[in-house]
Amino acid sequence: MISTKNLKTTKSEEIFAAAQKLMPGGVSSPVRAFKSVGGQPIVFDRVKGAYVWDVDGNQYIDYVGSWGPAICGHAHPEVINALHEALEKGTSFGAPSYLENVLAEMVIDAVPSIEMVRFVSSGTEACMAVIRLMRAFTGRDKIIKFSGCYHGHADMLLVQAGSGVATLGLPDSPGVPKGVTANTLTAPYNDLEAVKSLFEANPGEIAGVMLEPVVGNAGFIPPDGGFLEGLRVITQEHGALLVFDEVMTGFRIAYGGCQERFGVTPDLTTLGKVIGGGLPVGAYGGRREIMSMVAPAGPMYQAGTLSGNPLAMTAGIKTLELLQKAGTYEYLDKITKKLSNGLLQVAKETGHAACGGQISGMFGLFFTAGPVRNYEDAKKSDSSKFSRFHRGMLERGIYLAPSQFEAGFTSLAHTEEDIDRTLAAAREVMSSL
Repeated sequence: MISTKNLKTTKSEEIFAAAQKLMPGGVSSPVRAFKSVGGQPIVFDRVKGAYVWDVDGNQYIDYVGSWGPAICGHAHPEVINALHEALEKGTSFGAPSYLENVLAEMVIDAVPSIEMVRFVSSGTEACMAVIRLMRAFTGRDKIIKFSGCYHGHADMLLVQAGSGVATLGLPDSPGVPKGVTANTLTAPYNDLEAVKSLFEANPGEIAGVMLEPVVGNAGFIPPDGGFLEGLRVITQEHGALLVFDEVMTGFRIAYGGCQERFGVTPDLTTLGKVIGGGLPVGAYGGRREIMSMVAPAGPMYQAGTLSGNPLAMTAGIKTLELLQKAGTYEYLDKITKKLSNGLLQVAKETGHAACGGQISGMFGLFFTAGPVRNYEDAKKSDSSKFSRFHRGMLERGIYLAPSQFEAGFTSLAHTEEDIDRTLAAAREVMSSL
């Protein structure tokens, strides 16, 4: 392990400076620019197992894992070997392949809500399509989402949550017309009464409720006891659909996702990340009667040239095979609990108000006394302190998500020694904040 108190970033700085002249902000996705934490982003060179190396030769223990897909560890040898064999057959078919059948069967067998599935190329694409499907199936236009839940960058989902339980969606990005988001209603996460009020104010108009069952894009926020169950009851009472966005949590919180973990079955589910084994992928699925509306079986159109790509299917199949091995999720829970509890203990001993938690291989830390039950609570955390903490950890060879409002991830490749090193670094950093 390389100690990096005096982090050398010469090559990263040169590459990033050039990138800013070539790409907006120098990146292909905003959070990578480190705007939320400040300082110079590092430029990756390679990844393996639980580690990443940057272009300057620095090594880090990685708790981002490509934002979740690397649940078995980066560049797992069995996944890589399977991909080598698949490459010899071609990189894209644009036609049916048997691999789609294999992965589809694995997904259907694992996820309680899914009886049929459609593969796409990203989580955003899956969420965009599932909203169209919700509306097509119910004949209603309005949807409910929760503040702080991210479902990709489709126009109708880029909505800023206003104050009050009946706030209509307002565009959260220039270029998104007000008319596109007018049918997107918002409520605070973990607030059943707000959801009930929205249904009462819009009788017979709401197609369904969509949420991250465990929030990962406002930081790690689990559901209150009874929250998911309450949403299931409310939607059924009003003839609306319940959609779990499990792009992040699917096959990570449990093999069958949050719906297996919490025992609540939605009508539709979106997936991504893990089911592609690190390659671009997305999927949506649900009850057969709903999915039968998707073209060409039904009238709701959705298509994609790279959907069901043979490389993504291959990596996904091998990853799910690895996750089926005995003890997988017990191990993820064990090491992640050690990390999460350890970070909270270090914060307490060094005099910092902090809260957080974990479920399986997903965790979070907020610099606030908490509790954090929704995005409004999360915004009370000390983001300036988190920025200093993030930089201090980076300088000591620990790569955390470069935002206070992102969950962290562990993998089967992380060891007890990695956790010990991380907690030792955290103690040193928090003692100096």
